[in-house]
Amino acid sequence: MKSLFRRWLPDLYVRKLSDIPLDALRKRGIKGFILDLDNTLVAWNGYQLSPDTVSWMQRVKNLGFQVYIVSNALPRRVRYFSEKLEVPGIHSARKPRRRGFREALKAMGLERSEVAVVGDQVFTDVWGGNRMGLFTILVIPLNKKEFLLTRLVRKIERWLLKKHWRKA
Repeated sequence: MKSLFRRWLPDLYVRKLSDIPLDALRKRGIKGFILDLDNTLVAWNGYQLSPDTVSWMQRVKNLGFQVYIVSNALPRRVRYFSEKLEVPGIHSARKPRRRGFREALKAMGLERSEVAVVGDQVFTDVWGGNRMGLFTILVIPLNKKEFLLTRLVRKIERWLLKKHWRKA
């Protein structure tokens, strides 16, 4: 049963971006991040980046990590935050499909073993990253306000994480 659920379990589960152990990941060989946008970097449907997110992003770039946004959001939204954060991005990625992850890997010129995916959703970010063989990091969503379907899926995510996270 454990292997059935493994595809949806992250390699690392943290409360917020600043809890990600950047030095430990660098020692592990991680050189780049694929980042989700909504409820990972910015509140869903919001346009205000928190000072913590801006600071974390600057720290990541200063440490020499490459960064790429891969989001299911619409083009205008992804473009806005890509420009604001000065990082490239892919919109309408349809995660957990592999296309967006592949494009980001190719653009960064990194191997799968050198990239971590960071996101707030098990069935898009974590599953998509795990399907690609990437290191996956789940963060707690920034805001409880979400798309209706996402709120329903969160119930399944909570059950899955509660039941299987420590056993994996």
